[in-house]
Amino acid sequence: MKLLILITLLASACLAHAQGVVVQDAWVRATVPGQRSTGAFMKITAHDRATLVSASSASAGVTQVHEMKLEAGVMKMRAVIGGLDLPAGLAVELKPGGYHLMLMDLKSPLEEGTTVALTLQFTNAVGQPNKLELQLPVSKSAPGASAVMDHSQHKS
Repeated sequence: MKLLILITLLASACLAHAQGVVVQDAWVRATVPGQRSTGAFMKITAHDRATLVSASSASAGVTQVHEMKLEAGVMKMRAVIGGLDLPAGLAVELKPGGYHLMLMDLKSPLEEGTTVALTLQFTNAVGQPNKLELQLPVSKSAPGASAVMDHSQHKS
């Protein structure tokens, strides 16, 4: 019985869903003292077309959906206006260097091994609102990512 409870808790940390939207592999990047912002990352799949309208967290004064985009050879980051489209059945990945959530004006440093409460606001294809409450693990890198990169195969 204890094993079943443990498996259920671990599964809920990696996968969350609400009315046709599934979130997987969600995490928040840990910060260092004095750092005022960080990113949150995840994969979002909507069963039917939906839009990620906004996000909020008590850990941050401002939480926004952002996009990193290369324009004329310069990487630029900006808030996504009007929400992020979630095509039916296709996973949209929020990741470093692409779409992501920015948590700004942090109330305190986010330490590795802790969690951050995050609320995602969606609308479905007919405009009905829906929200998903998450507890995201705080980590220095994506869960399952190797902290050490092997460069031994690179040639000078």
